[in-house]
Amino acid sequence: MPQDFSAAARAADAPGRAEAYTDRDRQRWWTEPAKNPRRTAFERDRARVLHSSALRRLGAKTQVLGPSSDDFVRTRLTHSLEVAQVGRELGKALGCDPDVVDTACLSHDLGHPPFGHNGERALDEVAAGIGGFEGNAQTLRLLTRLEPKTFTDDGEAVGLNLTRASLDASTKYPWSRGAGPVRPDGTTTAKFGVYEDDLPVFGWLREGAPDRRRCLEAQVMDLSDDIAYSVHDVEDAIVGGRVDLARVRLPAEQARVVAQVREWYDPPVPDDELGAAIDRLLALPIWMAAFDGSRQDLARIKNMTSQLIGRFCGAAEAATREAYGTGPLTRYAADLVVPPATLAEIVVLKGVAALYVMAPRESEPLYMSQRTILFDLADVLLETGERHLEAPFAADLRAAADDDARLRVVVDQVASLTDTSAHQWHARLRGMLSEVF
Repeated sequence: MPQDFSAAARAADAPGRAEAYTDRDRQRWWTEPAKNPRRTAFERDRARVLHSSALRRLGAKTQVLGPSSDDFVRTRLTHSLEVAQVGRELGKALGCDPDVVDTACLSHDLGHPPFGHNGERALDEVAAGIGGFEGNAQTLRLLTRLEPKTFTDDGEAVGLNLTRASLDASTKYPWSRGAGPVRPDGTTTAKFGVYEDDLPVFGWLREGAPDRRRCLEAQVMDLSDDIAYSVHDVEDAIVGGRVDLARVRLPAEQARVVAQVREWYDPPVPDDELGAAIDRLLALPIWMAAFDGSRQDLARIKNMTSQLIGRFCGAAEAATREAYGTGPLTRYAADLVVPPATLAEIVVLKGVAALYVMAPRESEPLYMSQRTILFDLADVLLETGERHLEAPFAADLRAAADDDARLRVVVDQVASLTDTSAHQWHARLRGMLSEVF
């Protein structure tokens, strides 16, 4: 992967970046004594996420295919590391503090439960009566409450106690459920970034921020996430034999990709531009005609993914610089500009993975069994109280004020599990289902 996307990246002035952030941006929810003066506040943020147990658990959580699928497939952890690399370089090129962007990228999937988006939808059903479940809102909850690192003098957990700038950068959807931006058709996105009982810290981190607007660092994180999984999910699918490169060149298959993109993502790009994006990608010299699994082809596909990442980041950097000039861009001084043609290319790659990997998977028996595991675990844990909860969650349950709060604790516990531990817990506790019900 290229280390710099342009000369602007090499010319970015680190002191200039530092001056673009204020003491208020470096403030923490709970004031801590000064520590090693050789490390910046944002370097400490990144270290806290990097050493967190929540990040380690992503190593056994599904990205697109389960961690046990094969030795090549990406997990949530490897995906997050790749997002961080992309985001750090793009953010640095624009003048953002690279540690703020890195922290946001490493954090962006911390709240995902076992079994990927399938597990997310299952827990959303479990929590329907208490505000639902959303991986991004769970991320904020982990960073500010659940991940053990910092406590107030009164013993209240404040999570990793990151700076305001890093927390804001990690907030992909800065609104509560149902309060997102209104689309032209009058609907709002189902995505949201905060549960009702986490609104106090959310209000603090968003002080002075424009309503529902993401800071530039969060926008860089979001684009880096899209770029990484659009490119790498296709790479995984090709290497795993799920995408036939010759087949993708057929007009009928390209029409299916466009239809899948429209059904799943519905981007603000006309279908003919999506089709043109496929044509452009297939015409690139780096686009492989076939894949045979040889070491040479493994190297070629790695080069293809690297060049695509550079292509997408370079286009966004150039368009943003054209709009805002050459100085350091941080926080709310600018918005990331992604050219429509680049957006179309990214989303059609997502469409390829969706058509050949993700959509077929939803009808597999395994998909339903994963949901059943999470439903069963939530039922048993809710009915048996603290008996089977891990110690931190057992303490949360004892402190819970009502049934809604107790259910949220159970959801927190289930969401913390990995794919592997969810299976293990279910095998251990499923005998209790008949006793409970």
